[in-house]
Amino acid sequence: MQTILNFLTELKANNNRNWFNENRNQYVEAKSDFEALINRLIPAIYNFDPEIGTIAAKQCVFRIFRDVRFSKDKSPYKTNMGGFIARGGRKGGYAGYYLHIDPDQSFIAGGMHMPPPDILKKARQEILYNIDDFKSIIDKPSFKKTFGKIQGEQLKRPPKDFPADFPDIDLLKFKSYTVLHSVDQKTILKDDSEKYILNIFKEMYSLNHFLNKALS
Repeated sequence: MQTILNFLTELKANNNRNWFNENRNQYVEAKSDFEALINRLIPAIYNFDPEIGTIAAKQCVFRIFRDVRFSKDKSPYKTNMGGFIARGGRKGGYAGYYLHIDPDQSFIAGGMHMPPPDILKKARQEILYNIDDFKSIIDKPSFKKTFGKIQGEQLKRPPKDFPADFPDIDLLKFKSYTVLHSVDQKTILKDDSEKYILNIFKEMYSLNHFLNKALS
């Protein structure tokens, strides 16, 4: 993990193509270490969530190159590394497990982030029809202690085709159903950091399982 953080720290201070090309070996080493970490996490997650299926790190890890076409910030590279472990990988459309390594603020997250409209509607329907089950997950004391509450932007009005008088209508207004747990650098660098990450992932399993039922 130290190799990853060292590279990202230097990249933050030198976010330009010349520096990156001159230090590509550092990038290759850091990327290799991160992919190895994701490849170790995948079978460990599979042990408690076999729904993720057979995937590899290359399906889960996000590219470091930024799309700057519509951004005022023209920095060419992301200064973090992230991997989303889920059925079908990062593009599969399923709820899953996300690890974000950043020198300033790493975090462990999961759920569904900005799903397309058809998937979002199915998730909302699952919540509507099984509201007690959903609330039992997000109101569980250990869940609230680990994540707080569901994260994500919300609609100002009830979503189309859903009853406005539904008692828990606010839970249907989310555009994403994600949870997040911040991790300091000291924790990330501990020898047992992978065990720590997996324990957080286990806590979000019930949420992912619930959301993925909507897609099955």
